[in-house]
Amino acid sequence: MSLTRRLVLTAVLAIGLAAGLPAKTITLKKDVLKDKIRGGWAGQVIGCTFGGPTEFRFQGTFIQDYQPIAWDDAAIARAMKNEPGLYDDVYMDLTFVSVFAKEGLDAPAASFARAFATAPYPLWHANQMGRYNILRGIKPPLSGAWPNNPHADDIDFQIESDFAGLMSPGMVEAASEFCDRVGHIMNSGDGWYGGVYVAAMYALAFTSDDPVFIATEALKAVPAGSSFHAVMSDVLRWYRENPGDWHETWFRVQKKWSEDIGCPEGVFSPFNIDAKINAAWVLVGLLYGGGDFAKTLEISARCGDDSDCNPATAGGILGTALGYARIPDRFKSALAPVESVKFPYTELTLADVDELSFNQALAVIRKHHGTVGDSTVTVETGEIRPVRLEVNFPGLRPAAKRSLGLKLVGDYTLEFEGCGIVVDADTKRLDERGAEPRVQALVDGKVVETFEVPTGPLVKRDPVFWIYNLASGRHTLVLRRAPGGPGVEIILRDAVIYAKKAG
Repeated sequence: MSLTRRLVLTAVLAIGLAAGLPAKTITLKKDVLKDKIRGGWAGQVIGCTFGGPTEFRFQGTFIQDYQPIAWDDAAIARAMKNEPGLYDDVYMDLTFVSVFAKEGLDAPAASFARAFATAPYPLWHANQMGRYNILRGIKPPLSGAWPNNPHADDIDFQIESDFAGLMSPGMVEAASEFCDRVGHIMNSGDGWYGGVYVAAMYALAFTSDDPVFIATEALKAVPAGSSFHAVMSDVLRWYRENPGDWHETWFRVQKKWSEDIGCPEGVFSPFNIDAKINAAWVLVGLLYGGGDFAKTLEISARCGDDSDCNPATAGGILGTALGYARIPDRFKSALAPVESVKFPYTELTLADVDELSFNQALAVIRKHHGTVGDSTVTVETGEIRPVRLEVNFPGLRPAAKRSLGLKLVGDYTLEFEGCGIVVDADTKRLDERGAEPRVQALVDGKVVETFEVPTGPLVKRDPVFWIYNLASGRHTLVLRRAPGGPGVEIILRDAVIYAKKAG
């Protein structure tokens, strides 16, 4: 590929082409813009379905090349019917698209938070903790901030930020602003940067079909002082050093960056839902896929971990760069039967979303000083500047993890050495008439929190208790279950103990 990079279809660079610099203005035919938006949504759904059967089945390892990944024309229809929760990547996106459609481009963060928190679909990790916070009056950005959300570095916003890039063709700054408004509902720090980076790659996929250029330029939106930036920089560097073997880059990422310090399930465990490492697998797929749609899905899925979300992201970005027309027919033939079917947990079909995103993109172009003509649009792309620096869990490291495995009846006392602790728990409702249980947490004899433990799957509190700001030393935690609510069991699962980093 030329050093000046290939332009996508009819995109015209007004300045900067000869020097190999980012364009300040691009012009696209409207039908090309629409085809790219359709390709982005299609690529996301295809990628999610493609990797669904292997999601988290390969933790800390990759899927060997000799193992086939099945695909057939009924794959998407079958998954949408039998595994609707697989598509949390997409139905979360559609929630935010719908809010923009109802309230316009200036819809406030509170509107997105309310729609997200009251939606009927299941959530996990940072999303679920964000929902719990919002339903109890903790508003964004505090709902996604790490002191209130132990999952703040998880993948959640990264897999649902596609909308921000698809409605901001060529306009990374606009995409970053949408990410700021929405992404802090459930994430902060590196977890938020995952969404900022993905949205930036989508935005740039309207200007180039070169994955290396897209990935390199998009990283300008992420502050250089963040761990997220460091991981992506390493992947780009290792790709340039060894462009022929994605396995070697996978090993380097795993060796240097596979530690998870936030998510209680991921600490001292092969399970890794951290945004950074999963974004690395997205990037490995895009870079080593070389613009080949099928190869990109294969590699990003074979990297393991969240192997449905990662090819969904890679497929959406490349689908935008290529446009729907250039996605291979063997993938589009599986999508065709469901394009007019309402997506799980929504009132929208993919055809609806294509149209909504197209109209929203036109509105963003106008708002950011571009022009919309009868058959073309001209986009003022602007400079790519990094968003603000946020650091989650500063100065903290996991020091120990204890398996508890007991029912909370009355008081449970746990002594630990460190500066913080996170306790995971499961609930089991035995009597539908019983009240939700309440728990009081005491640290060193003082009450630090009293909280309800919801038992409904949509409103659960996960983890059940956490505190990070203790002085280093020996502490005693007491979890005291209030009398009443006998119809519910609370099973304490694990405790992660935190200490200060050396130095």
